Amino acid sequence: MPRQILVTGATGTVGRHVTRQLVEAGAGVRALSREPADLPPAVEGVRGDLTVPGSLGAAVEGVEAVFLVWPFASAEGLEPVLAMIAEHARRVVYLSSAAVRDHERQAERLVAGSGLQWTVLRPHAFAANALRWTGQIRTGDVVREPYGRAAMSPVHERDIAAVAVRALTGDGHDGAVHELTGPQSLTQAEQARVIGEAIGRPVRWEETSPQDARRSMLARGWPAEAVDGVLRAQAEMTGGPAPVTATVERVTGSAARTFRSWAAEHAHAFRATMRAARIHSYGGPEVVRHEEAPLPSPGPGEVLIRVAATSFNPSETALRAGMLRAVLPVALPYTLGWDVSGTVAAVGSGVTGWAPGDRVIGRLDGGGTAAEYVTAPADVLAAAPSAIPLADAAAIPVAGLTAWQALFEHAQVGAGRRVLINGAGGGVGGFAVQLARHAGATVIATAGPRSAAAVRALGADQVVDYTVEPLPGEVDAVINLAPITPDAAAELAALLRPGGVAVSITVPLPSPFSGHFVTRNDPAQLSRLVRLVDAGDLAVDIAESHPLAELASIHHRSETGRTRGKIILVP
Repeated sequence: MPRQILVTGATGTVGRHVTRQLVEAGAGVRALSREPADLPPAVEGVRGDLTVPGSLGAAVEGVEAVFLVWPFASAEGLEPVLAMIAEHARRVVYLSSAAVRDHERQAERLVAGSGLQWTVLRPHAFAANALRWTGQIRTGDVVREPYGRAAMSPVHERDIAAVAVRALTGDGHDGAVHELTGPQSLTQAEQARVIGEAIGRPVRWEETSPQDARRSMLARGWPAEAVDGVLRAQAEMTGGPAPVTATVERVTGSAARTFRSWAAEHAHAFRATMRAARIHSYGGPEVVRHEEAPLPSPGPGEVLIRVAATSFNPSETALRAGMLRAVLPVALPYTLGWDVSGTVAAVGSGVTGWAPGDRVIGRLDGGGTAAEYVTAPADVLAAAPSAIPLADAAAIPVAGLTAWQALFEHAQVGAGRRVLINGAGGGVGGFAVQLARHAGATVIATAGPRSAAAVRALGADQVVDYTVEPLPGEVDAVINLAPITPDAAAELAALLRPGGVAVSITVPLPSPFSGHFVTRNDPAQLSRLVRLVDAGDLAVDIAESHPLAELASIHHRSETGRTRGKIILVP
């Protein structure tokens, strides 16, 4: 692994993915920029200007490889930059293009003659080029441009970066020219249709004349030479399917991502609205509406998440009914949901720990997760587990954190302790049973007939059907997770040994050593839960999965006592 790698264009379409993937690969990464830039914490930012080779000294010192983006329409000035690089580095990976325009051809010759080990990347059409249609698609259902039959094989920017990282860090790429495409040839009209499928409404192509397109592009500030080059290239692509290479899979070992997957990741960019489950007033389950809502944008320190799933928590029925307005006031209309699992779709300014495409989970105290997209503070999220489906991971945050804090912060449950978990058949109870067992405690769990088998399967040493059996005494800790009467609370407290601890997330228990708490957000604990899931030490038991549109019926069933365990809802 190279000791240090310099990335130019580190905040660009490809460079930001190169930077992140190098960090994930364990490389030391230095990023060159003319101005201060938002970079991941592990990346060293250095100032320098490619047009002033003398300013690059600090950037290239100690560097062994360079990812080179030359963002100019001329190769003039590149030779002294390469000479500066060659004084320190031994390898350069140059991002060219499949068009190999005159200045790119000249740049490739200079790179090959630099005395460095070199690799050239020639990506065909970037999938990200489709972002130029965002304005048209957000405000309508038509893309109006010429050459709808122009065929190309769009390549995902993350795949370009993955090939670059292999060339920067591995052997066997010296003197290679890698032609990079996506796995399928698509016309521009077909790409527009795929984007429509990703955003859930039809998008069609309407052919316009090249002359009209030229006038429009010039009016938006495009240089005339660039406009003519783009239109000429598109005209040349109308003759048949575009070439498709297997280079991405050959170099990285993974199949190239499809344009459909790119469109799904970037659907937020083409939408002005999303579907969400909201309330406009307090009341019964009927006030929950599944409707169109404005698509949020991430602010400073926030990320936009494409929601894979949220999960239902019974306490949301109290919020919806207005019973929590004194302690948890919300602005109406309010989007429900506190749990989220999903994929980062965009990041706001100042966010360095996450990048688009990252799989995350989190508890959002402000709600909003019962939707197709939600914004979240970057610092409350944790990487999602890889051992279970991403949607299932939505069951972890609220319930998992509640169980963790009840057991280990408040009841001090550990090896050799005898713990009674009352209400083990609920979502929190399933996690509490497993975590207590993993800590070495003896677990006695109460569960009704519908939940007993599931609780036993999660590892309870003894399952008591509270509807017909007495509860055993002489326990070191009581964890109450159920809404109970004062008399029942007194009965639970009476089961404790002298010095035993009672913890409740509902009504307080009458004990000298009793605690009633409200779960707090803790991403570090959430990450520990994820590690247990990935290690196979913590199962995520999903009782039911439903479309988000059915949330109102879930509220109704919960209030009538006809739900158990964790229920996830998928947008």
